Amino acid sequence: MGIKFYKPTTAGRRFASVSDFSEITKTKPEKSLLEPLRKTGGRNAEGKITAEHIGGRSRRHYRVIDFKRRKDNVPAKVASVEYDPNRTVRIALLHYADGEKRYILAPEKIQVGHVIMSGEKVEPEIGNCMPLKNIPLGLDVHNIELRIGQGGQLVRSAGGMAKLLAKEGDYAHIVLPSGEVRKVFIDCRATIGQLGNLDHSNIRLGKAGRKRWMGIRPHVRGVAQNPVAHPLGGGEGRSGGGRHPCSRTGLLAKGGKTRKKKALSNKFIIRRRRIGARGNL
Repeated sequence: MGIKFYKPTTAGRRFASVSDFSEITKTKPEKSLLEPLRKTGGRNAEGKITAEHIGGRSRRHYRVIDFKRRKDNVPAKVASVEYDPNRTVRIALLHYADGEKRYILAPEKIQVGHVIMSGEKVEPEIGNCMPLKNIPLGLDVHNIELRIGQGGQLVRSAGGMAKLLAKEGDYAHIVLPSGEVRKVFIDCRATIGQLGNLDHSNIRLGKAGRKRWMGIRPHVRGVAQNPVAHPLGGGEGRSGGGRHPCSRTGLLAKGGKTRKKKALSNKFIIRRRRIGARGNL
């Protein structure tokens, strides 16, 4: 993909950039794989706001993605590469040999006409899904399971990739995009290759309106609020807050440790992520 710039005819256009969508081959989604997606406005079942700065956004449908990839030993042909408004990465429509259709996350360099498969003994090629125990060391993977049969949960955003570092007993060691090295059950599945839409992080919105289209409302600084609304609020004149930056609920916002010391998943982490370092694979 590439990035498209416009002539600065307005202030919003001057620094804005968009994707050129050159990899998109189909504009209308597959109707059988769509589900309604209701707006919540950040509110829970009681009508109380539990997630701030959410509201508005363009109307959209949810594309049902096959994160499990459990249709083994059935070849599937890539019919199209499509845009998904619910995620940063593109999605690929697969037509299986038995007539079934499914969406998957589109890896980089995948094209219409490619044949991909999933299973225990498939070739380690881009787009194929297989258990970690059968993947050669050093390969890039994405859509990694944490529990057998649960479906991929790790590395699912645009440009994401992890690297299979080692295999030891019942676990595989994987380097995640954050730099964290984590143990994953060796029978869990992952998909070969790096995810596409690499330039997503280089796109600049240019104006506040594009943020509103995404369903993200304006953010008000804590020090500008009343003391009943935020821990940093109140004070005479322009105050500095009087404490370390935090969220409305008191959660530290800059470098504070939020992970529970007795979390059961701590035993699976070999090396912690390095703050400020990204992509150290």
